[in-house]
Amino acid sequence: MDPLSPLLNFWQWIRRNLKPLALTGLSGITVILFLWLFYAPPAAMIGPEQPIPFSHRLHSGVKLIQCRYCHPYVERSNHPGLPPVEKCLHCHNYIIANHWWIQKEHEYYNTRTPTPWVKANFLAEHVLFNHQRHIRYGLECEACHGQMETMDRVKGKHFYMGFCIECHEEKKVNLGCWLACHS
Repeated sequence: MDPLSPLLNFWQWIRRNLKPLALTGLSGITVILFLWLFYAPPAAMIGPEQPIPFSHRLHSGVKLIQCRYCHPYVERSNHPGLPPVEKCLHCHNYIIANHWWIQKEHEYYNTRTPTPWVKANFLAEHVLFNHQRHIRYGLECEACHGQMETMDRVKGKHFYMGFCIECHEEKKVNLGCWLACHS
């Protein structure tokens, strides 16, 4: 028996069944494409929906409001802080005060309930990221968060160790695990 005969038989079987195999492959590709389009529309790639639609493009892009105005703790704390309801109403008591979404902010304020913002950026639980340290070093928010002034809805990001290590190596700063991040 020829050692190549099983291989030749296989190729003959492929040639005989080329149309059904091509149809099956095309059907599989069509199903995968449909599922991707159905479950991952472009809107799903812009980040979580927030309880009140907030546009960074409008506020920091068009109105030129600095990041630190709404995230006031970034220079004094490990966490940048989410804006309290009062911060939003500081402007919106006068600007489009009767808009439906602003009225919703008033509801939060009147019931002393913080706005339930949905988290968009994620970092492993065992990592202590110190915003204060990075701001004092002179790093701008865009270095990690991207061009926020171009985003209506924050896409958000999962920060992984490789991202941080690359930056630390590039800037020639501390790479000691326990001194830098894992404390």
